[in-house]
Amino acid sequence: MNKNNITFAILCGLAVSWIAFDFFEIYGWIFFIILPILSVVGLWMAEVVGRKILFVHQAGRFALAGAFADVIDIKVFQLLILFAPFSITFKAISFLVATFIKYWANKYWAFDTSPEQKKIFWDNQMAYFFLITAGGLALNVFSFYYLNKIQTSISSHLWTELSIIFAALVAAIWNFLGYKFIVFKKQI
Repeated sequence: MNKNNITFAILCGLAVSWIAFDFFEIYGWIFFIILPILSVVGLWMAEVVGRKILFVHQAGRFALAGAFADVIDIKVFQLLILFAPFSITFKAISFLVATFIKYWANKYWAFDTSPEQKKIFWDNQMAYFFLITAGGLALNVFSFYYLNKIQTSISSHLWTELSIIFAALVAAIWNFLGYKFIVFKKQI
């Protein structure tokens, strides 16, 4: 693992720690130690397994890039609502900022596109990226909505939380496959 990978993994771990600290203020400081270490170890494991199975290497980087972009989404939204009451426009802005960050992280790091592809910016690649991401957003919302209609013996609050996680996983799988096989497909 090179220095850039370690640095980005630590940065992602620190970013996620920032969110964790919002929820666990008293003991939140521990996340600033544990999560950067777990990010580096997780990335290292993905790279070791990825030597045999390429998509594992890419999936590890994709997960870290996505976690980092999600933190940016949350923090930009929190910053915007300091200036005015909640607005759906603010959520759209934070989503778009996070999506641009996710595009760059996936293009230049997770899927490590070829030098020829790196020169491309406002082209079909970015359009496909936004289409795949919009599809992921739609899948996320639809999955969440559908799961919340299911009657379970689990408390409604816990079921809602689990639905959020499952919906995010469905969207992440969609996004990973779309980015890998459509957006950042290796040109042979």
